[in-house]
Amino acid sequence: MVRNEAEKRESILLIDGVCHLCQNITRYVVKHDQKRRFSFAALQSAAGKRLLSQGGFSEADWDSFILIENGRYYTKSGAALRVMKGLGGWRSALYGLIVIPSPIRDAAYRFIAKNRYRWFGRSDVCLMPTPDIMSRFLKDGMGSHP
Repeated sequence: MVRNEAEKRESILLIDGVCHLCQNITRYVVKHDQKRRFSFAALQSAAGKRLLSQGGFSEADWDSFILIENGRYYTKSGAALRVMKGLGGWRSALYGLIVIPSPIRDAAYRFIAKNRYRWFGRSDVCLMPTPDIMSRFLKDGMGSHP
C-alpha cells in the first residue's frame, strides 16, 4: 500500500512537475540534502495523486508544494520553512521565520505561487531529472501535465 511507502520515507515533497521554479527548488534540495532525507513526487504523477488523496487534498490544486513528514502534511510557507530546517546548516535558521503569523507568511507564498509560471516559466512535461535526482523520486512519482 502506498501509505506504507510514504511512512517509510522520512520526508516527501510533492512538487508541481511542470513549474520551472519548482524544478529548480527540487534540484536545490537534492544538491543540499546531505542526509538524503527528502524524496519527491510530481503532483501530476500517480504517486502524487495518491498522496494528495490520502491527505485530503484535491488532485487539481497545484498552487503549493506539499511536504509530508511522518504522515503529516504541510503546505505553503510552513512546508517551505520545514524543508529549509531539514536541510540543516545556515538554512535551518530560516525556520525562525515560523514566528511570523501564517496568514502573513502564506500571503507572500501565495503571491509567488500565483506568479510562478509568468516569472519562471513552465514546461509541457515534468522535469527530466539526472539519474541522481531520479533516484530520489518515488517509484511512480514522475508524471506529465494532463
